[in-house]
Amino acid sequence: MAIGLIIFDCDGVIADSEVLSAEVLIDQLADIGIAITMDDVRRDFLGRSFPTVAATIRSRFDRPLPDGFEAAYRARLLDRFQTDLAQTPGFATMLRGLGLPVCVATSSSPPRVARTLQILGLTDDFGPHVFTASQVEHGKPAPDLFLFAARRMGRRPQDCLVIEDSLPGIQAGISAGMSVLSYRGGSHLRDLPRPDLTVDSFDNWADFPQLLDRIHANGNGT
Repeated sequence: MAIGLIIFDCDGVIADSEVLSAEVLIDQLADIGIAITMDDVRRDFLGRSFPTVAATIRSRFDRPLPDGFEAAYRARLLDRFQTDLAQTPGFATMLRGLGLPVCVATSSSPPRVARTLQILGLTDDFGPHVFTASQVEHGKPAPDLFLFAARRMGRRPQDCLVIEDSLPGIQAGISAGMSVLSYRGGSHLRDLPRPDLTVDSFDNWADFPQLLDRIHANGNGT
């Protein structure tokens, strides 16, 4: 089996951003009297679009979010990114040595992912090949976004490899009929025990070429 396209999630895979976004959300919710923890974020929000996160919060706490909450969250987060955002360790070096077609498929909004890649110096590495949940009807864990990305890149699902950090993203890749690897090198997962996943996991981009060789040899990453 030859992988013809690698599809990267963004937050927690390319960008070590999940702790930053969680801290901004936790602080902003505290301002309106809603208390959540980092464990809540890891369990319920990783890999989800903000509208899904907001709907979960409204349902759980049985109260609406204030007008402008989302816009304020996005603005505060981008301010935090400007000063604190970093790539996951070794990502750019790995990416530039791949020699394979790549794209991004993320639950983040188009402005957020564009800003993320710009801050990290990766805009030119992906060019126009950046796809978001806003372009499909159903976000992760539905397979729609990954299937959309594959179509836009001219690849069959079975020829694609998805790199994800979240359970919804892993489920989406599997449902799309793609090979999947779980990346656990982001700061939000690095010290946690590895869950019992149905896909192989890794936490160091230096190990990725060997994992890719194994997928080529064995047929898939699931």
